[in-house]
Amino acid sequence: MTTAVERLEVAFPDGPAVRGFLHRPHRPGGDGLVLAHGAGGNAGSPLLADLAAAFAAEGLAVLRCDLPFRQARASGPPPPGQAGEDRAGLARAVRALREICPGRVFLGGSSYGGRQASILAADEPEVAAALLLLAYPLHRPARPAALRTEHFPRLRTPALFVHGTRDPFGSLEEIERARGLIPAPTALVAVQGGHDLGYGCSGGPEPGLAGRVVAAFRALAEVRSARPSP
Repeated sequence: MTTAVERLEVAFPDGPAVRGFLHRPHRPGGDGLVLAHGAGGNAGSPLLADLAAAFAAEGLAVLRCDLPFRQARASGPPPPGQAGEDRAGLARAVRALREICPGRVFLGGSSYGGRQASILAADEPEVAAALLLLAYPLHRPARPAALRTEHFPRLRTPALFVHGTRDPFGSLEEIERARGLIPAPTALVAVQGGHDLGYGCSGGPEPGLAGRVVAAFRALAEVRSARPSP
């Protein structure tokens, strides 16, 4: 099933515009997904592009957006104190996609983007129907005691974690323990690789990864496919 990809920019009076790429499914199912990049990336991330195409093939409209910190400068990590502005940017992206999708809107992102999405959902449970957390940065490498889970007990939104088997930002065992802090339903897709989920290695990601993620997310969030029944 083919999908159309277009650049999207939506102005807001209360902050920076929402900018990114919108994947419009050939056969829309009514639901949508906002995806954000990590601290070193942007909306053009191959991981996000592959996942957006896979979700759009199942009928979801997908918005890959540049967070406000990335709009302010082309490279480099977010400056200290930026996280609140980036969460506000995610909330605006959800608002923009709601104008396009009549159904539910889901929210997720890679590393930093996923972390900010989860904090936003803990603070504003109505912002998204489910979360897609790609390579969640559970702690800094070699600092396992400083966990970034303080908001997990307040998270009432179902969440799918997609995590590498050799991720220095958190082992699979640590992710499993962290999932236990969340009162909402969660699931885990283990991926061979590190924090980049295989996208930074010479062989590329494991075959069928995007399809596995879509299937697991559909099962968790009860997303119905827009494909015709066989």
